[in-house]
Amino acid sequence: MATTETSNATGGLTRPRNVTRTLRGRAASEGAGVKLTRVIGQPGLPDLDPFLMLDEFRSDDAADYLAGFPDHPHRGFETVTYMLAGRMRHGDNKGNVGLLGPGSVQWMTAGSGIVHSEMPEQENGLMWGFQLWVNLPAAEKMTAPRYQDIPADSVPEVAAGPGAKVRVIAGRFGGTAGAVEGGTTEPVYLDVHLEAGATVDLPLPQGHAGFAYVYHGAAEVGGEGLERGTLGVLGAGDGVRVAAKAGPARLLIVAGKPLREPVAKYGPFVMTTEAQIAEAIEDFRAGRF
Repeated sequence: MATTETSNATGGLTRPRNVTRTLRGRAASEGAGVKLTRVIGQPGLPDLDPFLMLDEFRSDDAADYLAGFPDHPHRGFETVTYMLAGRMRHGDNKGNVGLLGPGSVQWMTAGSGIVHSEMPEQENGLMWGFQLWVNLPAAEKMTAPRYQDIPADSVPEVAAGPGAKVRVIAGRFGGTAGAVEGGTTEPVYLDVHLEAGATVDLPLPQGHAGFAYVYHGAAEVGGEGLERGTLGVLGAGDGVRVAAKAGPARLLIVAGKPLREPVAKYGPFVMTTEAQIAEAIEDFRAGRF
């Protein structure tokens, strides 16, 4: 795993972000019956511009995930899969094939359209990870599809002070650039690991929408206590302070530049008008993806 020295950019926030609201995910099922928890994209938080959906999948019961996500289309946005445990095989109608393992990331820009599958490459054991949907601006929705497949050892890991480390998936932390190349939404995606008693300040671009999601233990985020499985929407500011009190904690900190454009959604298609949704459906049915 790529590592760097302790960041010198922690601390010094002039306008720390607070948590403006909290919510927990709801049970859902996708693909051929994979059980998951939907955090963004549920009635309580339909989206958080530019983020359209956040799912956590976590189970050590093969019946919950073995059927996987057979061939399905996407158009008009990006999908980000981040694995914590287990192995998932990717394939698509463009001939791309890849294997996602623990700590790896796939950032897929669906653009004008692609048909792909994500199938477990295991028959037992823990399968755990996240999928985030990031909207594309209207001017880029019909761009050519592309992938950034990033193995675990290519994700930089930064020591962020006593008892704290940060995996930099996208954006920057201190002087370290993330594994994923930018994009119009200028995404920041950090996986923060804290030992009990650790505190770290995480700079975030002003004007970005952002959230924190605790997936292990409990953390204090912007002065608000968040338990495992809780998402906190971040208010305005130049960064956020996170801390672990009684025990270790792990959490995602994600932020992106809002697009402030109309959103038309229909299943795996995200465009700006209903007419474009109808066109996407027709193109898919006609085999033009």
